[in-house]
Amino acid sequence: MESNATAIRLYSLGWREMRTYLFAALFIAGNILLPQLCHLFPQGGLILLPIYFFTLIAAYKFGFRVGLLTAVLSPLVNSLLFGMPPVAALPIIMVKGVLLAAAASWMASKSKGASLLALIGVVLAYQLVGGLIEWAMTGSLASALQDWKLGYPGMILQAVGGWLVINHLLRR
Repeated sequence: MESNATAIRLYSLGWREMRTYLFAALFIAGNILLPQLCHLFPQGGLILLPIYFFTLIAAYKFGFRVGLLTAVLSPLVNSLLFGMPPVAALPIIMVKGVLLAAAASWMASKSKGASLLALIGVVLAYQLVGGLIEWAMTGSLASALQDWKLGYPGMILQAVGGWLVINHLLRR
């Protein structure tokens, strides 16, 4: 399932480019709509981890800045508009989102393509480091392992869905 590296373009947009903010706004909108759909199902947010999906795509395809804006603003806007995630959960969700943006943009710059293996590596990396940080922040190993215990379908969805979106929908 390797992708053809020449079939897609990966970008690293700058802070002074209007496209950075336009793409970030689109991905933030996705990170607002997808969680709302997932929350229609019992524990949908905890199982599918939807707040991270478009952050992965944003950072991998358009670089760290677009990913960072998406990672930080998505949970804030969702919390303000819908009360989910709860304010108490925002710090760790934003830490994990920033880690995801960093890992995805780094992997994209190194790999020059979007293979399924690369995206699996990104998801595992941010979840591993994020879980350790969550454990340090909360002192609760159970909280730190929650994404691994309940959210593994969401991690699979991020890797496979992210690979499909980047390689088949965002070819340019």
